[in-house]
Amino acid sequence: MTFSYHWAMEQTRGQILAEVRSVVIKLGTQLLSDAQKQLDTAYLSEMAGQIVGLRQKGIGVTVVSSGAIGAGLRELKLSKRPVDLAQLQAVAAVGQRRLMDCWAAAFAPHGILVGQVLLTREDIDSRKRFLNFRNTIHAIHELGAIPIVNENDTVSTDELVKISFGDNDILAAMVTHALRANLLVLLTVVDGLLDADGRPVRLVESIEEARRLVRAERSDAGKGGMDSKLAAAETVSESGEVMVVANGREVGILGKILSGEEVGTLFVPSARKRSSRSRWIGAARPVGAIVIDDGAVKAVVEKNKSLLPAGVIKVEGPFERGDLIAIKSSAGAIVARGLSNYSSASVEQIRGKKTVEVRELLKEAAYDEVVHRDNLVVD
Repeated sequence: MTFSYHWAMEQTRGQILAEVRSVVIKLGTQLLSDAQKQLDTAYLSEMAGQIVGLRQKGIGVTVVSSGAIGAGLRELKLSKRPVDLAQLQAVAAVGQRRLMDCWAAAFAPHGILVGQVLLTREDIDSRKRFLNFRNTIHAIHELGAIPIVNENDTVSTDELVKISFGDNDILAAMVTHALRANLLVLLTVVDGLLDADGRPVRLVESIEEARRLVRAERSDAGKGGMDSKLAAAETVSESGEVMVVANGREVGILGKILSGEEVGTLFVPSARKRSSRSRWIGAARPVGAIVIDDGAVKAVVEKNKSLLPAGVIKVEGPFERGDLIAIKSSAGAIVARGLSNYSSASVEQIRGKKTVEVRELLKEAAYDEVVHRDNLVVD
């Protein structure tokens, strides 16, 4: 992943953060738990006060909160996390109510209500539901409440059994995408990304370099490690927004971050900002895929061109016109993704053909591009 070095170095940390007007704050399970592994209500109250302080400065705040399963285990007096999926979902259902009760109580002294928003992976994959979710969050803000977002563990198997997506760091990055928030703050129990000597790295310009520092261990309470935080950083930074990983237990941490103090790890954003449509394309899961030749890879990735039928060598379906598809190299690597102008059956019919041949074959139903550049995002 490449950042604009000169753009980054010409701005101080404070200047980068000075323009933030919308922030997504994610709090992990371990951070929200006390020594007895129960929800730390005193900490939630303290954090609510910090969030109110940001709102008073004109900064919109959306919270992504873990902790439902942990809260459910305590409510049900269970000593360990169930293995059975249905039982685990039931624990989440009990715990989610407790989690929201605690957040509501934390904001009550400030006269602020909270709004619960539960998401599944399908809410991100569907463009319509993605936009509906965004509109709902904006409406909650307009009504003066604080949106509290969590994965819908009661129906989502992805969150519970698939580590590749089942993590609220990734969810928080997608919420940031949907809202086009300026800043994502991942609060954890460490001081940020640590180097080989255990010291915090204050500024990251290259995700690939940062990955070399990641340690493999994860906490017992939460599912995410620093590797998932780097995946979130890559998603957010490539869209031109800022991400900070910091210790949520540091006193006044949110105010320190927004004022530009050297706390936590700041991931430098790309100089370009992606459109809302491009952010959704980058976040949603493809329905199918097409494989393209080396010349088409070069045209799409290096020359910023649309994908033409002539470059397609294989179709992996099924998918319909307008569906999001992955675009793979002949070696199988995903190089881009985009919205297809054709169904998989039609792509199979025209693959490898020149534009004039496609027009002769499909007549008025022909498109020059399989995926137009405006509907394509390079990975």
